Amino acid sequence: MIAVTGANGFIGTNLLTALNRRGREDLIAVDRAHPPRYLRDVVVSEWVDANEFCDWLSQRGTTLEAVYHLGAFSSTSVTDRDAVWANNVGYTQMLWRWCAQAAVPLVYASSAGTYGDGALGFDDEIDPAVFQPLSLYAESKQSFDLWALGQDQAPPRWAGIKYFNVYGPYEQHKGPQASMAYHWFNQVCKTGVARLFRSHRTSVADGQQQRDFVYVEDAVDATIHLMQGAGVANGLYNVGTGRSSSFADLARAVFAALGREPRLEYFDMPESLRAQYQYFTEATTTKLRRSGYASTFCGVEEAMRRYVGRLQGHVGVLT
Repeated sequence: MIAVTGANGFIGTNLLTALNRRGREDLIAVDRAHPPRYLRDVVVSEWVDANEFCDWLSQRGTTLEAVYHLGAFSSTSVTDRDAVWANNVGYTQMLWRWCAQAAVPLVYASSAGTYGDGALGFDDEIDPAVFQPLSLYAESKQSFDLWALGQDQAPPRWAGIKYFNVYGPYEQHKGPQASMAYHWFNQVCKTGVARLFRSHRTSVADGQQQRDFVYVEDAVDATIHLMQGAGVANGLYNVGTGRSSSFADLARAVFAALGREPRLEYFDMPESLRAQYQYFTEATTTKLRRSGYASTFCGVEEAMRRYVGRLQGHVGVLT
């Protein structure tokens, strides 16, 4: 049996789907709400409320062979520190302790947001304590990463995954937190225009803010590798392509996938976002590759072709 927390979420949904495709249906799906209708085709053994999962572990946890912990308060705009810490730190500590005692492997979601403004780079092999996260969400993820690295008792295998900018099917429930790829698809279909943040740095042109955009199927494939791969050492891992692309490039890829000429408009970034905005991210992937992960990450043009095809083919389900 395999447990997946955050089962209703973006990466969680794609992970359940990928595990089904690999022949695994003995899945325990954990979340705090009833599964959305786009999960109707996912096969699991049981749905468990996240608030009841601790009791479930104490009663039936001996059936588990692995735990993927993807559940979290993931909004970068949340300001309730106690709630964020309870969910992103305390709950994860509970799972860590249980997995350590039960000798069950644990893979959990950290975040590339832990790298802060990027001034110190995006290297997953240096002391993470040097980085200064820009949001409460990212701070909570770094707090747990540091706690995990300091533990004497640990699961037999564990990995904290620093996901970069993941996008793809089943992210619509995230609302404003969904990727710009998803928002631009909807904008272009409705108005013919994609709207981008104007740059507020003189050294960066409008639309040239850059991210390491990762298609969700690749992110999930790397996640499964970090649980199952023979050469994986315990620790923190970046999951990104290792290649940054500009937001303008991603927007143009949306237009290309739709067969339209690009029309980009720029508007001022809200004041509330400017202090925590990352102008550049790009994962170092040396550690991931050294662990034995050899698959090629999809570029934005091909990924958007796949994603737009999914969006167009599932109106009312993915959109």
